[in-house]
Amino acid sequence: MDHTTADRPALLLAMGPGIAERLFTGRHFDRLTALTRTDPRRIAHDLTAPEPALAAALADAEVLLTCWGAPALTAEVLAEAPRLRAVVHAAGSVKHHVTEACWKRGIAVASAAAANSLPVAEYTLAAILLAGKRVLHSAQRYGQLQARHDWHPEFEDAGNYGRTVGVVGASRVGRRVIELLRPFDLQVLLYDPYVGAAEAGALGVLRTELDELCARADIVTVHAPELPATRHMIGAWQLGLMRDGATLINTARGSLVDEDALLSEVVAGRLDAVLDVTDPELPPPGSPLYSLPNVLLTPHIAGSLGGELHRLADHALDEVERFAAGLPFADPVQPAALGYSA
Repeated sequence: MDHTTADRPALLLAMGPGIAERLFTGRHFDRLTALTRTDPRRIAHDLTAPEPALAAALADAEVLLTCWGAPALTAEVLAEAPRLRAVVHAAGSVKHHVTEACWKRGIAVASAAAANSLPVAEYTLAAILLAGKRVLHSAQRYGQLQARHDWHPEFEDAGNYGRTVGVVGASRVGRRVIELLRPFDLQVLLYDPYVGAAEAGALGVLRTELDELCARADIVTVHAPELPATRHMIGAWQLGLMRDGATLINTARGSLVDEDALLSEVVAGRLDAVLDVTDPELPPPGSPLYSLPNVLLTPHIAGSLGGELHRLADHALDEVERFAAGLPFADPVQPAALGYSA
């Protein structure tokens, strides 16, 4: 870009403590310095009663670059930011901080949800393939036997050739999972009430209703948004339809699965589960989920972690660059879509 300092937009970082240090490298801060006319290392953690220097930065800001822990952009906060025209979120959902007041003001919003969907889809792909190979069970048996063994009779139902995978939700992550599954010899079913048969065909999947998907799939993976309508969408009935030995994968939100009903199935050993999210988010001490041999429980790490955070930063800075050049966002958030998306 070839802009004078005066032409560059004023930008303020607004996110939780310690987030910026993990999100940005020196390269990112250098890029921010070149893109904006303000100090990119000034970070607001709270905008309700900011100190004088932050209050002045908020009053001047044309762009807020947010991430996890961003303060809510209420009408009161926006009143102190008269020049604000855009919010660029270096993470997924903006529902936690972008309020109705932002949309009423006509503030443009972009998010890095597309960038954050990739590691979740990669985690899911790994979980699907390992589930097909019955890795949890074979690893446990190997540890018990600690000896040579003829594994073929014991795992004659293992393998990914010809498996059926059911994808619940054609969200960004769901679509990424479908894309990553294409090279494999799998049949992929999709349930999403907003996707018709023609669109499903274009995605290379077979559209089904949820009950049929649960009954037919060897592996069910959940990628729907957390909404009142999706709470416990995988309940006792749907779990009961799943075939013996099937695997449920949840990288979306814990509330989408009736956890009491799932516990009954996994404790009985009828189903396996790979859970990166639970309800509550931290299972209580002593929960069987921590120790069951047929459950792989991880602490909400499927999304961007470690070096993957820098992908979010790159995506967000690309959007800031577009804004500075007077271009529309490449990946804008549409307020009308928030009623049925994350």
